[in-house]
Amino acid sequence: MKLKLSSMALAACTLWLVSCDGPAKNEVIEPAKESAVQVEEDFQWQTEQFADIKIVRYQVPGFDSLSTKQKELVYYLTQAGLAGRDIMYDQNYRHNLELRGLFENIFVNYEGDKTSDNFKAFETYLKRFWFSNGIHHHYSNVKFTPEFEQEWFMKCVDMVNEEISDELIAVIFDPTVDAKKVNQDASMGLVEGSAVNFYAPDVTTEEAKAYFKSIIDPNDRAAISHGLNSRLAKNENGEIVEEVYKVGGRYGEALEKVVYWLEKAEKVAENDKQAAAFRNLVEFYKTGDLRKWDIYNINWVNTTEGDIDYINGFVEVYNDPLGYTGSYETIIQIKDFEASDRMKVLMNNAQWFEDQSPVAPEHKKEEVKGITYNVVNVVGEAGDASPSTPIGVNLPNANWIRVQHGSKSVSLGNIVSAYDKASGTGSLEEFCHDDEEVQRAIKHSALAGKLHTAMHEVIGHASGKLEDGVGTPKETVQEYASTLEEGRADLVALYYLMDPKMVDLGLMESLEVGMAEYDSYIRNGMMVQLRRLEMGADIEEAHMRNRAWVAHWVFEKGAENGVIEEVVRDGKHFYDIKDYEALRTLFGELLSEVQRIKSQGDYEAAKALVEGYGVKVDPEIHQEVLDRAEKLNSAPYGGFINPVLVPQMDESGAVIDVMVRYPNDFTKQMLYYGENYSFLSK
Repeated sequence: MKLKLSSMALAACTLWLVSCDGPAKNEVIEPAKESAVQVEEDFQWQTEQFADIKIVRYQVPGFDSLSTKQKELVYYLTQAGLAGRDIMYDQNYRHNLELRGLFENIFVNYEGDKTSDNFKAFETYLKRFWFSNGIHHHYSNVKFTPEFEQEWFMKCVDMVNEEISDELIAVIFDPTVDAKKVNQDASMGLVEGSAVNFYAPDVTTEEAKAYFKSIIDPNDRAAISHGLNSRLAKNENGEIVEEVYKVGGRYGEALEKVVYWLEKAEKVAENDKQAAAFRNLVEFYKTGDLRKWDIYNINWVNTTEGDIDYINGFVEVYNDPLGYTGSYETIIQIKDFEASDRMKVLMNNAQWFEDQSPVAPEHKKEEVKGITYNVVNVVGEAGDASPSTPIGVNLPNANWIRVQHGSKSVSLGNIVSAYDKASGTGSLEEFCHDDEEVQRAIKHSALAGKLHTAMHEVIGHASGKLEDGVGTPKETVQEYASTLEEGRADLVALYYLMDPKMVDLGLMESLEVGMAEYDSYIRNGMMVQLRRLEMGADIEEAHMRNRAWVAHWVFEKGAENGVIEEVVRDGKHFYDIKDYEALRTLFGELLSEVQRIKSQGDYEAAKALVEGYGVKVDPEIHQEVLDRAEKLNSAPYGGFINPVLVPQMDESGAVIDVMVRYPNDFTKQMLYYGENYSFLSK
């Protein structure tokens, strides 16, 4: 179904001037009225807040310094990313696209009282749906509970001349139907208990595991990423088959558009290596051949020249309860040269960090290869990266490519900056143990966070190795692979943030920076992140789990000998680090054990660590955190409105410039995306 916007909604979308097929030939697009260059003091970073979410804008420093050809390249890449936007909705849940069309139709064409409690509740529900690319919370994975009345909603359906099945009514209003997007409780069935659309509803966990076991050779050290770009289903004979994501296959209509823009990008590539990567990515999308994906990744990781880079593909596997299928994601970025130069020192010293690691010698890499690290400024995002975005990325994920060819790490500098500018100090004052901790955070937390991200991505993910004959983590530690790897990378960063080497390298002026990050990590892992959970919920998300099991493990060990002290004051809990060097030693001990678990594929030890320290929540502490956080009136989650790129065309259809615009209305952007980038029919 194609949404038809009212004239008012169309007028509201005038900043988004370019259709999905590109401007018509000979069309000269007039510049938008808003200035492309914002004065930072006048820039509105946070535009609104609803439910547990704040909406933020980000600027793109350096865009105006690009050549016309580079701007054209960036424009084509952003269009390619948006062309696949529908894929993420469908991957998240099989009914999301149908629901989005229905919800947007009601929102745009509703003719009743828009000041009523029901409509306001529906509007918030729809914004949450957009933010999460579907009906389940982007972080907790729990299905949203509507606060509007079912009877009112059914009248809205009739008002816009829609029909809705009993199945979809249950999906919206019955909390027991497809209640969780990703379930990590093996007792419920990892696949059966997950609503994510990587497996057909009639495929079981055991059937999926058996299928992958039948096609994966554990002795193939350069195996393709089986299952990365497919959905498991059953054929008419009841046999498991893969529905491959490719042109002419599953998601073919959207991938045709992605390919269209990537082929245009190839023609304005900055260099031959970049062009070759585009060609192989196009071939991957056309054929679905995972060998093409590997070739593309090798091309991509070796393309280190140029100012423009990007992430495009089925990338992270966090949304798959079995850890095979990648979510569609794109990030387009411009190198921040000054910040990247400061961080080259990490790349140049990667072997030193590996050699000095506290892990067992047999679990260290003899040679760390091909690490590339840059601070970048994001120009546009789509799919799994938008509206909620990472702040750092390390790719590719295939371990054999990382070992033989290296990896690229980026820190999303303008995203981090926008988060900082949209935040206040209220949380620090509420959860820090004393004023000394508050002042240390104010002075050092920005740099501490950036260094943690850099060390996590550059040194952490690139470190360590498996023992000979041990299968991949998804085969050995299975559902704990993602949280174990994220925790391992965190521990590498934490261990070195209190190392004098960081001062010697000029990355920070004193170990106070490391102390600020230790304060923050313990504070967040033990308490603050719990504000993201509903009362009574377990911790499900991989990164939240890893922060919890790291913090709780070192607290348990440190409390025994005075390294960390739990303080209760006026009924509130605080954590006071008494000995930062001793805490560093504990981080090192845990890092050594986590690396051993991964290197040896010790499933039972992984389970004991994660389940014992990273899943269950103390209900009294949880309620206390929720009560304290409520007083702050600050949303625990943030996401972004993307800038808009507007090409300027001459009469021949050639691009003569590209303007960047900064819209400030989340709803209008989502409606515009729905109208212009909906290529998957439902």
